[in-house]
Amino acid sequence: MATSAQQPAWHERLYSDGWRAGSGGVAEIRAPGSGAALGSIALATPADLDAAVASATAAQREWARRPYSERATVMLRAAQLLGEHPERLTDLLVPESGSGKGKAGFETGLVVSELQEAAALASHPYGEMLRSVKNRTSLARRVPLGVVGVISPFNFPAILAMRSVAPALALGNAVILKPDPRTALSGGLVLAELFEEAGLPSGVLHVLPGGGDLGAALVEHPAVPCISFTGSTAAGRRIGEAAAPLLKRVHLELGGNNAMLVLPDADVEAAASVGAWGSFLHQGQICMTTGRHLVHRSMADEYIAALAEKARGIPVGDPRDGLPLGPIIDEGQRDRVHSWVSSAVEHGASVVTGGEYDGLYYRPTVLDGVAPDNPAWTEEIFGPVAPVQVYDDVDEAVDIINASDYGLSVSIITSDAYGAYLLADRIESGAVHINDATVDDEAVVPFGGIKASGVGGRFGGPQANLDTFTNTQWVTMQHEPERYPF
Repeated sequence: MATSAQQPAWHERLYSDGWRAGSGGVAEIRAPGSGAALGSIALATPADLDAAVASATAAQREWARRPYSERATVMLRAAQLLGEHPERLTDLLVPESGSGKGKAGFETGLVVSELQEAAALASHPYGEMLRSVKNRTSLARRVPLGVVGVISPFNFPAILAMRSVAPALALGNAVILKPDPRTALSGGLVLAELFEEAGLPSGVLHVLPGGGDLGAALVEHPAVPCISFTGSTAAGRRIGEAAAPLLKRVHLELGGNNAMLVLPDADVEAAASVGAWGSFLHQGQICMTTGRHLVHRSMADEYIAALAEKARGIPVGDPRDGLPLGPIIDEGQRDRVHSWVSSAVEHGASVVTGGEYDGLYYRPTVLDGVAPDNPAWTEEIFGPVAPVQVYDDVDEAVDIINASDYGLSVSIITSDAYGAYLLADRIESGAVHINDATVDDEAVVPFGGIKASGVGGRFGGPQANLDTFTNTQWVTMQHEPERYPF
């Protein structure tokens, strides 16, 4: 993992045609919970981006010409390296992103799965024979886009980068990855180190840490035909606006305000367990976090009491000590979370438990009496907060769910799974999980949202990745030139 006993490869470096200094200076990465220094990285500028795009454009042509088996071998080797030594990623995810050790291990496993699926994707059929009115061969085939720009967030930094990077590379593209600067190690530079060790040719992948100015330059770069972005809906709207005049392909996986519907036949204790996991995992800093708990009036008091009891029992503190809930990523985000809670109370809600913090450690919070127009109900909080609202009949509950601008993930808890499956036809959401949490993802599924939760291609599964990271080219071939009247 390190080039010497003293410094890792990424120390004061970025990854672009090997490890080198950036022209934007050096930044220190610190653990949000303890403030401990984790290392220093180089920051990229638009000038570094221009050089990286030129290099990637040239390298991509050779990479795409290589046999698919060579691309698959690189993916499999990277998966093997990480699978044998998961600590090379988990040991950074815990302090850098504030991940609990369980979450870090789960995320690392997802990265391994993503690499394995990408290896299989490289050999997947990539075209189809078409019928033609002429006596000729007619086919549609998938061809690489060229250079794919990936902008990834801080919360699940490794998997939310790799789910774009791995399939894009496997299909013959080059990639420019701009990780969130707060998690540039686990979300970028360690992944570059992994691919380099796995044999990825120089120039095919570039990892450029930087801020919003670098992200904007990547979106607007004329030689980057595709942007894959995961982040907030507000940022996604800006990216869409900037890319539209360029007629650039944009894939946006955005925020969510995900509902968990507890039907009156549900087991309350089981529902509270699912609800606590959905709202409090990784401090609620997940696009799929359960941000709305819809509970039938007949069981509301029992459910709220059970959920609050689970919230009170979750230890919060430094994840390096094995505690399951770590810090909010920074003070700005913590203050935003607390402002939502304070605003909820001002609008008539009550804090059943939580609503307090120590430094960046925010207690799991349960809010009761949350009205439909309460900002804590209508907006994405992105923190460990569980707002609860009571409903009287299922039709009302479905209307409440669908009233949201978001449409990423919905959970239904019930003893009648098939009835919930039929109910899912009426729910506007990219995913519906029956008797499971809103937080769920696998490398093999086409993941994505609708409405304000996303637009463009989906992530995961062979067909979705082909749609997202390739173009369709129509090719015809006949034995002799066609004879025309002029």
